[in-house]
Amino acid sequence: MFLLNLFSQPLFAVIAIVGLLLAITVHEFAHAWMANYLGDPTAKHMGRLTLNPFKHLDPLGTLFLLVAGFGWGKPVPYNPSNLKSDGDEVKVALAGVSANLIFALILGIPLRIATAMHVPIDSNVWLMTLSLVVEMNLVLIAFNIIPIPPLDGSKVIFQFISFDARMAYERYGPIILFGLIIASTVFGFPFLVRFMEPIIRVLSFVVKGTYTSLL
Repeated sequence: MFLLNLFSQPLFAVIAIVGLLLAITVHEFAHAWMANYLGDPTAKHMGRLTLNPFKHLDPLGTLFLLVAGFGWGKPVPYNPSNLKSDGDEVKVALAGVSANLIFALILGIPLRIATAMHVPIDSNVWLMTLSLVVEMNLVLIAFNIIPIPPLDGSKVIFQFISFDARMAYERYGPIILFGLIIASTVFGFPFLVRFMEPIIRVLSFVVKGTYTSLL
């Protein structure tokens, strides 16, 4: 992804990685908060209802962050039987991307003002920093709504398939996801990025007033 292109600029590479860690923390905290709000304290009892990033880091996700330019956090545990309704599982899943969008909208206010005043974002290091942090949140949103387990988008699919189909999809989903990631490297075709690209472009325009492209 485009984060890899920043490694020629160490300062912005560090900012992008820190931005993604912040985005992951906000994302996982929102999952834990929503699950607790809807009646399941599992994540709270396991110390995941916190904004401490070290509580949310996943070893493999962190490795991918450093090597591949994107990553993910440790999935927040929850017990669906403690939730108030079947639809609450979707609410827990969507809480993460919703929190990232709200975070991006808040950070994007100075960027929209700069755009409205015709001030180039790359003319100011603080605007560039904000822009990168916003972009990390948008990347995480687009990545997590991919409808493949264990990503959040799969929880929506689960509402429309049988229990047995869900169990099979949960079992093979991670294999499919890693297969697409590896295939993107081997064949040089960014399968996941093709899905994420239009989502990020639209969200970038809404949040910043300018387009961001991964390609």
